[in-house]
Amino acid sequence: MCRKRGKFDSTPDGMWLSPVGTVRSQVKRPGHDNAFRDLDRDSQIERHKANIKKYKEERKQVSELIIDSRLVDDGILDGIEDFSHLLVLYWAHLGLPEGRTLTRGHPLGRKDFPLVGIFATRSPMRPNPILLTTVRLLERRDNVLRVTGLDAVDGSPIIDIKPYTPGYHEVHDVLMPEWMELIHREFNED
Repeated sequence: MCRKRGKFDSTPDGMWLSPVGTVRSQVKRPGHDNAFRDLDRDSQIERHKANIKKYKEERKQVSELIIDSRLVDDGILDGIEDFSHLLVLYWAHLGLPEGRTLTRGHPLGRKDFPLVGIFATRSPMRPNPILLTTVRLLERRDNVLRVTGLDAVDGSPIIDIKPYTPGYHEVHDVLMPEWMELIHREFNED
């Protein structure tokens, strides 16, 4: 049996999340709602190039994490300004409902990539559209965290925030399939 704990509660039949805040950003639409749509090769490449450019621009913009003031009054952000980077978990609230039933697809809709399970991708289309981004913390003003590097759509509910700590998150000998390495190279090209 699950018992009520403070302001938060969980149920024996499942779970529920309560947002801790909301994203304010210049990103108004999800970038990859149609990421697994079948497209011809030329359309895939052109869309992919456009997405890379848009993604790079979005990551440079300053966004705000507006944290529930009741939580801030209770001290939830105390000490956060001592960290340069944060992990932000948020809900992809504008994802298409059919995206929640998707179990396999070609990453980025590219047929030159293998058909893989959604858990082998970073796609926002997943059973629970919980997304994770590492951001740079620029400053804290009361209940507002100003950050760069956030790819969340304006209005996205924030699920949680954790400090980025290399000792916990840095790993060595990372293995990735060739198609993911290609995506990283393409995103990092100038």
